[in-house]
Amino acid sequence: MQIAEYRTRRCTTVMIAWLIVAPGVAFAQLGLDSGVSDSFLARQRALEQENERRLQRDLPLAQKFRVDWGGWYNSYFFLFDDGVESSRTLRQNELRLWGYVSADRGIHEGYVRMRMTYADWNHGDSFTPNEDDLDGPNLERGWYQFDLGRALRGYGAYDAPFELRFKVGRDLVRAGSGYAIDLPLDHVRVQAEYKDFETNFTVGKTPASTENIDRSRAVADHSDRNFWIIEERYKGWDSHEPFFYIAWQDDNTSEDPPNYLQDYRYSSRYIGFGSTGELVDNLRYRTEWVIERGRSFGNARYMRHDVIKAWGFDHRLDYFFRHKTKPVLSMEYMFASGDSNRLGSPTNAEGGNRNDHVDRSFVGFGFRDTGISFSPRLSNIHVWRLGGSFRPFPDVESAKELELGSDWYLYWKHRSVAAVTDALADQQSGYLGWEMDYYANYRIFSDLSWTVRFGAFFPGKAFSDRTTRTFLLTGVTWSF
Repeated sequence: MQIAEYRTRRCTTVMIAWLIVAPGVAFAQLGLDSGVSDSFLARQRALEQENERRLQRDLPLAQKFRVDWGGWYNSYFFLFDDGVESSRTLRQNELRLWGYVSADRGIHEGYVRMRMTYADWNHGDSFTPNEDDLDGPNLERGWYQFDLGRALRGYGAYDAPFELRFKVGRDLVRAGSGYAIDLPLDHVRVQAEYKDFETNFTVGKTPASTENIDRSRAVADHSDRNFWIIEERYKGWDSHEPFFYIAWQDDNTSEDPPNYLQDYRYSSRYIGFGSTGELVDNLRYRTEWVIERGRSFGNARYMRHDVIKAWGFDHRLDYFFRHKTKPVLSMEYMFASGDSNRLGSPTNAEGGNRNDHVDRSFVGFGFRDTGISFSPRLSNIHVWRLGGSFRPFPDVESAKELELGSDWYLYWKHRSVAAVTDALADQQSGYLGWEMDYYANYRIFSDLSWTVRFGAFFPGKAFSDRTTRTFLLTGVTWSF
């Protein structure tokens, strides 16, 4: 069936090419090729559009309409020390099922993914009274996208010199490289491309079950935030892609239970700029700077808000060596400002800013890898990371997909007297400690892979308890 469809499409394409080229050949044979008239060019464009419509009409159904589906099953084992309990054990199983539809050669696209998770804690290890928890099935992703630019060209109505796409649904939304904003939203997005510029405008809302950045008891397990994001990217350079964005976030999260002596709202805006690309051959980079402004409420405040004046940045370099073992060396420096008046928490309203009404602690909705054992949120912190990976057995067929790697982290406070997101850092010292992580990823078969990751965090002078914390994760993934 696929061979027949390919032959049909190939024959149709050859016929179209001949219809377009043949008039030009005829003119060349008459000796008129040196001065083709505008009317001929117009007729040629009309012929091209007509045959494009014919191609669209005559395409086999499999080329017009494509349906795909699949899923994957994860089984993970976690054994870790969080500084409160010397050992916690969790077995987690996840099942995801997805479906994808593409119609009219990508003019219409749709995707849906459901997730179901079962968590099984050892007795006494769970953070909640529920030690065995089945969650789902829940809608993890689900969206529809309409490509207007492709539709105008495909149906012959207009040879659009631009790209214009409309997307609606639940999906991951990222601004810039994701330092300030990188989270799933129920959203509407308009994406336009003209010449070398790409413009994205997104309006979104957090799903109700989203964990809150404020871990105060009244608002920790739910979130109601509205986002507006405008982003501009320049794609005219081969080795660099600079970007600039402005994002607003409005907090409407309700308190449960209500606390009439504390307001938890945190409404912020982010001005971000940066670039990704390649500095020289095999040396790739990523950089992003973010300025944060907005309004928050400090500790035990409910009538007068604070003014946010915070900032952060991230710089990363990756060098890809030309060797059959595919070694990669990576360096990164992350920074997020802190406030010396936030003595209890760098992100929460309770235990937050006091003594003045200027909040200088950076709080974002993005993501960066800050280690698996300590894993602090990017607020009031410096993080230096050095890592690398390689494939040790490129000539062994059964082991050539095995990847080994390691990351090393150094942590330091921005404001030594202020808090970080780990409440056990109870000393007014800037040195938080360091961590080493090791990992292995192995694709055993095309549909079966295994991973293991081990991390050890060594607390510094900011902790009164400097017991080493370890974290072990291992699991398998079966794709179908």
